[in-house]
Amino acid sequence: MLRVKNCAAFSHFNIMSLYFFLLLYVIFGSARAQSKPPNTIGLGSSIHPTTQPTAWYSASGHFAFGFYPQGSGYKVGIWLVGGSNNNDTIVWTAFRDDPEISADSTLAFIDGIVVLKTSNEDKTIASSSKSAYYANLLDNGNFVLYNQDHESIYESFSSPGDTILGDQILANGGKLISSFSSTNHSSGRFRLVMQDDGNLVAYPKNLNGAVDAYWASQVYCSGCRNHLLLNSTGILLVINDTDSSVIRRLYSPLMQKNRAIYRATLDHDGNFRLYSHEFDSNGNSKIWLEWEAIDDLCLVKGFCGLNSFCVTSHNVHSCMCLPGSYLKENDPSFGDCQRNFTRGKCIHGKEDSSVYKITTTTNLTWEDPPYFATSFLGKEDCGKSCFEDCDCDAALFDEIGQCMKHKLPLRYVKGAPEGSRTAFFKVSNIVVQNAITDSVKPPWVVILVLSISFVLYSGTALAFSGFYVFKFRIIKYRKLLQTGTTGLTKDFILRTCSYRELKQATDGFKEELGKGAFGAVYKGSFNKGKNLVAVKRLEKVVDEGEREFRAEMKAIGRTRHRNLVRLLGYCAEGSKRALVYEYMSNGCLANLLFRGATCPDWNLRVNIALDVARGILYLHEECEAPIIHCDIKPQNILLDEFLTAKISDFGLAKLLMPDQTRTFTGIRGTRGYLAPEWQTNAPISVKVDVYSYGIVLLEIICCRRNIEVYVTKIEEIQLSKWAYSCLLESELDKLVGSEEVDKNHLERMISVAIWCIQDEPALRPPMKQVLQMLQGIIDIPVPPCPSSSS
Repeated sequence: MLRVKNCAAFSHFNIMSLYFFLLLYVIFGSARAQSKPPNTIGLGSSIHPTTQPTAWYSASGHFAFGFYPQGSGYKVGIWLVGGSNNNDTIVWTAFRDDPEISADSTLAFIDGIVVLKTSNEDKTIASSSKSAYYANLLDNGNFVLYNQDHESIYESFSSPGDTILGDQILANGGKLISSFSSTNHSSGRFRLVMQDDGNLVAYPKNLNGAVDAYWASQVYCSGCRNHLLLNSTGILLVINDTDSSVIRRLYSPLMQKNRAIYRATLDHDGNFRLYSHEFDSNGNSKIWLEWEAIDDLCLVKGFCGLNSFCVTSHNVHSCMCLPGSYLKENDPSFGDCQRNFTRGKCIHGKEDSSVYKITTTTNLTWEDPPYFATSFLGKEDCGKSCFEDCDCDAALFDEIGQCMKHKLPLRYVKGAPEGSRTAFFKVSNIVVQNAITDSVKPPWVVILVLSISFVLYSGTALAFSGFYVFKFRIIKYRKLLQTGTTGLTKDFILRTCSYRELKQATDGFKEELGKGAFGAVYKGSFNKGKNLVAVKRLEKVVDEGEREFRAEMKAIGRTRHRNLVRLLGYCAEGSKRALVYEYMSNGCLANLLFRGATCPDWNLRVNIALDVARGILYLHEECEAPIIHCDIKPQNILLDEFLTAKISDFGLAKLLMPDQTRTFTGIRGTRGYLAPEWQTNAPISVKVDVYSYGIVLLEIICCRRNIEVYVTKIEEIQLSKWAYSCLLESELDKLVGSEEVDKNHLERMISVAIWCIQDEPALRPPMKQVLQMLQGIIDIPVPPCPSSSS
């Protein structure tokens, strides 16, 4: 009995102890759950731009999060407190590209999120899928939200702007975007990208082709995922995400600084720099430049604007306009330059020698792709060829003897070793440029002398020309009518041809070059075989009114562009209709894309796509009267001896009056390239050509037809739908197979094509924007689904 009693007492003691420890656990565990680190920001906290405090501070006081002044208002961000010099350094900004906010705004930590309240709207600054219990600005500059279990659920380090701080990473696929200026922290002109290929690369903001890069970490590893790390001791590293191994050390301090805070910033001038902020015992700081990626700012592509180049004098970098009388548009340091005279009209396909001249420099070069390049011209002939070419604004003769002709604008112009390359610029004869100030001053004496000379010359020339026309031209014309063998010359002006002439030129329409819906094309020649032509005999335009046909042919004959097949003449004799074009030796684009054993070179296809875009842009916006081609397709895009693409077949073109934007017309064109509005009897605009171009662009990219029945998967039958699906799923490599192409360039071209083939004409961009997007000059928004029925 005694033993039983003692056992019961012992059991009672254990139960009481268990309750006691359970009570302690509940009390202290609850207290632990409710406790928060010091210097925290609790729920309900708020700050205002003009009422102290205007910011929340880190425990050390070195970082602040709140309102800072910018322009005429305020922004919300994080900054390094300037100490005794009061020079705060902004390291992160929320909604950096939104307008400044007013003084009546509030930054509040409520309902588990940090929200900016303005008079117009509420914007969430920091939030998570989980509700935040408290916030803290850490001593490394990271603003963090925590839940009730003290777990981090949000941090500002995950979305850097132009800066990373100590212990912060730039993750794979992440980017830094520079500020607009040292005082304006909205997005600027440059970006630094931690690419999927493991390389850290700097580009102008909206461009990402290999030609646009101006600095790289030179890290190349197939299939690896790297990130950039700045540790708290100032070491800047490229590290492998998988095993944290160091791939490349960009910088290590020579000596340790105990009270220093480090930051790596893509500055507004495009240079990537590492700074240290060294604090003394009183909290005052001094800023030191530790490292910079680029020693010479003139190597930063985009540092200067279009048509300008960078010069250095006494370690000061500035931008100069190119020769040719250009004026600066915007900021004199980085703005674009433009021509300050209006280009005259071409005379028989050549520039007026009395208006223009060529100036030469031997210390400039650039990397823009030319619209024409050849190795068959010498240095002097290169400049002369540009002078005579109405499309040419500048030419570059390089060290290997290649002559490259360009149209403005030019990007990335830079200095070159004296004599290594020769650049030619077309300039006006009646303006001169001050090389120092870029101001343009007319030489009044020269103008006066030229004016008097011009009046005297005009009077004399008028008298002689009247006599010449009467005595020689009329007689010559009569002889030509009698012989019927007029011939065609290089300076041929659009003229009517008799059917007999064309039959003789084509040897009875003997050699057929191709055949379309409206007739066959035959090879012909004039001037005893010296001038080759292509004669298209139309078969289905008998009902076309002769007056309308002649009017349209004359209007089209006035078009002159390097990416249009030139119409030389036409025949309108009775029921017979024919068109005479310049001869294109390399056939049509359809043969190049669809009938070859392999795809043409990627760069050639890109150049062809740009050529076609330039030709359509000319028809739509640069002609005296806008022209809708109505039948853009690979069969109507021909290639000359240099594989320059030219648009042909204006037999279906629809002319608009100069003030007209839309017209009604019967359906024209080819199935597969027709815009949806053709089927709805809606008014037709230039946007039908944009749609057709979008389909052609996809075919150029993928080297296959838009509709292809013999494919492995049913979803690949219609190229446009398949391309949009691949774009959505980031699987664009499927479209080009094993071909090596630039992924960013491919994505840009596919996105442009999808925009062009939107069902709604208003959504399709005009051809000028299409060309600018293809060239990377403007951003490309994410395109919607091209078909409303998809």
